[in-house]
Amino acid sequence: MSQIIVKKRLDYQAPSYLINEVDLVIELDPTETIITSTLQFETASIPIDTDQHKPAARDLILDGENIKLISITLNGNAFTHYHIEDGKLTIAQAELANLTHFTLVVKNSIDPSNNATLEGLYLSNAAYCTQCEAEGFRKITYFLDRPDVLSIYTVTIIADKSAFPHVLSNGNLLEEYDLSDEKKLVKWHDPFKKPCYLFALVAGDFDKLSDSFTTMSGRKVKLELFVDKGKKSQGHHALASLKKAMKWDEDVYGLEYDLDIFMVVAVDFFNMGAMENKGLNVFNSKFVLADPSIATDNDFFNIESIIGHEYFHNWTGNRVTCRDWFQLSLKEGLTVFRDQQFSADMFSYLATRISQVKVMRENQFAEDASPMSHPIRPDEVIQMNNFYTVTVYNKGAEVIRMLHTLLTTDGFRRGMDLYFERHDGQAVTCDDFVNAMQDANEVNLDHFKLWYSQSGTPRVKVQKTSENGADKLTFTQRTLPTTDQADKQAVYLPIKMECLHRSGSKIDLKLSNDTFVLDSASATLAVSSQDFVPVLLSDFSSPVMLDYPYSLDDLLLIMTHASSDYSKWDASQAFYSALIRQLYDDKDTEVSAQIWRKLETALQQAHDNFELLNEMLTIPSIETLTQGIEQTEPLKLSVARSHFLNYLQQNLHGFLKGIVANIEQQKYEYTKMQVNERRLRSAVLQLLSYSKSVDVKDQLAQQFATADNMTDKLNTLKAAQIYSVELFEKLMVDFEQEYADNAVVMDKWFALHATTNSSDILAKLTLLASHRQFNIKNPNKVRSLVGSFAVYNTEGFHALDGSGYQFLTDYLIELDVLNPQIAARLVTPLIQYKKFAKMHQDLMTMQLKRLLSRPNLSKDLYEKVSKSLAH
Repeated sequence: MSQIIVKKRLDYQAPSYLINEVDLVIELDPTETIITSTLQFETASIPIDTDQHKPAARDLILDGENIKLISITLNGNAFTHYHIEDGKLTIAQAELANLTHFTLVVKNSIDPSNNATLEGLYLSNAAYCTQCEAEGFRKITYFLDRPDVLSIYTVTIIADKSAFPHVLSNGNLLEEYDLSDEKKLVKWHDPFKKPCYLFALVAGDFDKLSDSFTTMSGRKVKLELFVDKGKKSQGHHALASLKKAMKWDEDVYGLEYDLDIFMVVAVDFFNMGAMENKGLNVFNSKFVLADPSIATDNDFFNIESIIGHEYFHNWTGNRVTCRDWFQLSLKEGLTVFRDQQFSADMFSYLATRISQVKVMRENQFAEDASPMSHPIRPDEVIQMNNFYTVTVYNKGAEVIRMLHTLLTTDGFRRGMDLYFERHDGQAVTCDDFVNAMQDANEVNLDHFKLWYSQSGTPRVKVQKTSENGADKLTFTQRTLPTTDQADKQAVYLPIKMECLHRSGSKIDLKLSNDTFVLDSASATLAVSSQDFVPVLLSDFSSPVMLDYPYSLDDLLLIMTHASSDYSKWDASQAFYSALIRQLYDDKDTEVSAQIWRKLETALQQAHDNFELLNEMLTIPSIETLTQGIEQTEPLKLSVARSHFLNYLQQNLHGFLKGIVANIEQQKYEYTKMQVNERRLRSAVLQLLSYSKSVDVKDQLAQQFATADNMTDKLNTLKAAQIYSVELFEKLMVDFEQEYADNAVVMDKWFALHATTNSSDILAKLTLLASHRQFNIKNPNKVRSLVGSFAVYNTEGFHALDGSGYQFLTDYLIELDVLNPQIAARLVTPLIQYKKFAKMHQDLMTMQLKRLLSRPNLSKDLYEKVSKSLAH
């Protein structure tokens, strides 16, 4: 492990040198790619050294990693007065004295075929690909690898013309022609200044789909989508999604695309979901390839959402980018919010919002409670890859959503317009964004900015009291100390709410937009009624945990009469969680027949709203339930949840059977109506599978045999997994035979096997890892098999003998040598050990200590493991 350096946000210094223009010549070769980088430098305005009262002299320090330097020239002359140490090439300031502008040419070689980290430039699956965010460009050539150095790029690529018919980079194509030695030359130019993390290169033999989009100013933009040979028909949904995103961004934010061409490439070996490189987005294949036979409804939704997300980055991330990586939420939180708006408009507000809230409750709240807790703008990092987190992305989006609530749609748009007017072409900070919102709307957002610097999940306790004959609600907020911050302040919290009479009618609270603002430690709200139930935190208006002593009857009232479908769903989740908690505390707890009848009555209210009914019949996951229990015993919780699901299907059996009978199976179309029907049928079949009845078994077998789409096949397999191991494994054999040659579909097969409750699960995982479709170098395969096991297989991962923890640790040790970034992401279930009972904590920390004792542990894993054990 190289020297560990902790980087702090407050230590930021502006660059002493800028690179105005970059001219790259890249001669592709599997093991010895030659890069010649011509850099036009400018000496920046050097800050004054306050002690010496004169300009502070700074050396030119270029980042480089795993590259072989061939030569350097300075202003046309060979240059050797440099030194290289710990991945840094340093030229002393004295060598550059009196040079305000100079040209540095760096020539080096790299080995793409042996770059298993999938960062920088790598060769995989017979295609060259790059991934430079956050700090991958230094694996290509020596450079100022930081986001506040913006340059205009011209890129010349020389490649074998038969093996690589498509050679792509950022910007517009300048020229392409054959050379005399079976090679060809392709030159690209990007007229917009960008940081090096947005550089991209792809070369391979692909199928291409072409289309065009006419912008609101009348410019015709070429659209090109590149996929693996033979998969052209699976790219049409992604291309259609791109055109929807381009139109939506014009309609909602007035933002027009700026280059002559926009390209998307799908590759199988990719660490991330996708990357927004200027004009050349690179995608993980699973978020591009889709047709009904291989992709589920969720896949179609996710493709549209992620295509939109990466396109929206063209303005929120590319045209205006981050000053430093601590400001990552500047682009990611904002762009996640924008893609959430897009998905809500394109598909459904309710389903989109619920999926976002589940991410917050299952993943982000857990991160806030873990040793890796950090604000959406972190204060310090060791390895930046570790901070591509649900806090930065998803909590960051919730903070943007609160701004949108505060300022209204029109005010938010005014703020966005001013943001681009001020900062187009710049690298800026989160404060710059909030200041634009503030100035455009003439409001003071100083208190709101606390969300950017304070970690942890606020907890809002609400109490109903009476005083002098008047009823009121008292709101109190508190954020518990986190590992990175002991002292917390009251933050700005918009609480969207209503109050219901016991009769179900709504009480007028005289609140603007039905929103109560809690911006201090405590505040009260008068309510003109003595018998009411508050409906709190509608639409999850603030990312907080709510504490209110709801009775089961209170929750049933909300499920029946709340104005918001979201609030009805939220009440159903609280209702189920309360009953599961009772079973967790006492496995012999009985729920009265009256409660079951009231639940069925509440569900009947949504009988013609399949979308809502599906959501109300989806039971909270183990991950969500764990957040509400201190020192959780995960196996005991899993048993309690299973018992509840069995009781639920027993008491609502007739109601559930009626739902399935009323949903007609149709020829597949990806429409909102059909999606809601399939989701509801799936939710009900999974519940009915707990009955173990023969008719359910027959129904599952028939549905699997006759399904004309991947959604129904996969939903059937999930239900069969509940019904019996025998039925599940029989259907999985058939599934494998049908899809054995489809890499994307087989990821689903691996994940289903990994989440099966089986006494020999570790032996099965070991066997699956030797499957011909599995490859430890492919992040998708690793996430599907090992990640699914660690996150979703409660019984296997949390086995009382610690074997599940040991299995994950053994795998992390092997993976860390190849791909530290993916290893660091997979360790997350272990470092959240404090959520669990002491016997589990002891077993998990034993494995973490084992990891930390490894002599060559990567910086990625070291940061997470050392922090988790230090607190």
